[in-house]
Amino acid sequence: MENTVADSVWLDQRQLDAWRAFLLAGSLIERQVEQQLRDEAQLSHQQYEVLSRLADAPGGELRMTVLADVALTSKSGLTYQVTQLEKAGLVRRRSCAGDDRGVIASLTEAGLERVRAAAPGHASLVRALFVDGLSDEEFDGLSQALATLVDRLTGSGTRSS
Repeated sequence: MENTVADSVWLDQRQLDAWRAFLLAGSLIERQVEQQLRDEAQLSHQQYEVLSRLADAPGGELRMTVLADVALTSKSGLTYQVTQLEKAGLVRRRSCAGDDRGVIASLTEAGLERVRAAAPGHASLVRALFVDGLSDEEFDGLSQALATLVDRLTGSGTRSS
């Protein structure tokens, strides 16, 4: 049976306003974060995410499949970004021992230096754009709501109600 327009459950005005505000806020924040990282670190936001996830990983390395999941990108998108970072000398790739199909991405010393240099400005901008405009209560509510959505969308169900 086909779903028709008449069968659709529409958003009410409150829901539509919230959805549009969510999209706009995300877009405005992303645009400013992207520009700041390009200007100050010569990195895209996605490249910064890859470098910071590697910097946080044990030994500064992760399997590409794991990195794609934690950096919130597709495998093909990650391959492109890692290739660019590898050309810049910030990341290195190698085969996974015991698994010919597995590939490990490793942070180089230059990559670690770049992410460390970029981190203070990035954190300051994220704080200014995402945290400082909200009261503690508003931020806690937003944080809890976003965590609930992430759990629901990823099927992790790790949060208690």
